[in-house]
Amino acid sequence: MFEGINYHPNVLDRPAQAALVEALRIAVQAAPLFTPVMPRTGRPFSVRMTNLGSLGWVSDKAGYRYQPHHPETGQPWPAMPDVVLDIWQRFANYPRLPEACLVNFYQQGAKMGLHQDRDEEDFAAPVLSVSLGDTAVFRFGGTTRGGKTQTLKLSSGDVLVMGGASRLCFHGIDRVLSGTSTLLKEGGRINLTLRRVTMP
Repeated sequence: MFEGINYHPNVLDRPAQAALVEALRIAVQAAPLFTPVMPRTGRPFSVRMTNLGSLGWVSDKAGYRYQPHHPETGQPWPAMPDVVLDIWQRFANYPRLPEACLVNFYQQGAKMGLHQDRDEEDFAAPVLSVSLGDTAVFRFGGTTRGGKTQTLKLSSGDVLVMGGASRLCFHGIDRVLSGTSTLLKEGGRINLTLRRVTMP
């Protein structure tokens, strides 16, 4: 495991996972899932997403950025559920609360190429993710593209923290293993990515 990557399996039990999914369903009614596109090319992502918190990450032809409102409805993002904030406080080892919780929904065939999370001002804060639903094959490497990588299977209820030396590591999702969880009625995977965006 690369320095600064901390894996915490089974943080949420099945009832806690189900309760979080229900909270997300309510949030999505206010902030519907949308399909982001790549800057310049306009090529659509294979995941759909939305956000929770005071800031939300978006991608469109103008570029990557954080903004305080949904790109389609123009409304503020819903608040993060308390359980999500509790996980941050338990595992992030950082004194300030997250400002953004990106919600990625992976249906069958969706994936995420290797990338760095570097649209934030404060790299001292870690990136924390919570997995729900089908197991994903997570790939991660160092801070330069093309270096050695490793894989880790992230299952429903798992928490992963990337901080310190690995805060800017390249990472992505190779594939989602369909049928590995019954949490989501129609299958698929939800990933919550919590970030602190602005400097203290």
